[in-house]
Amino acid sequence: MSETTKKYTNGEITVIWKPDACAHSRLCWTQLNEVFKPKERPWVQMDGAATDRIIEQVNKCPSGALSFVYNEEQEAGESRVDAESIVEVTPNGPLLIYGNLTVRHPDGREEKKFKTTALCRCGGSANKPYCDGTHRKNGFEG
Repeated sequence: MSETTKKYTNGEITVIWKPDACAHSRLCWTQLNEVFKPKERPWVQMDGAATDRIIEQVNKCPSGALSFVYNEEQEAGESRVDAESIVEVTPNGPLLIYGNLTVRHPDGREEKKFKTTALCRCGGSANKPYCDGTHRKNGFEG
């Protein structure tokens, strides 16, 4: 299964959006609507705010669907986060894992994840093991 990835740049950083991993928390566009405009195309408008403000908002993405790289690091192939891994159980939502991790799938395929990764707890995600926001629709409590 190929994963869709969209990239948006302002020359200094590139914001990466993986719609298949998005839990649709709405934090991006409710907290920085000058950049994240879901009713417009492209929906990420990098000229809407300063780079540091965009980075701050992207780092709040609970699913890890939004991430960023500094363009100079991207060219050098660097993208890891230098942080301890932390697992947070969100009320009635996914497990949020902050930091670097490897997800090993039943078929043996491995995916490297950096920053924040949201894992499904409700069992209803169409994108397992990742959360797709289904917990809000199926009434999951936990």
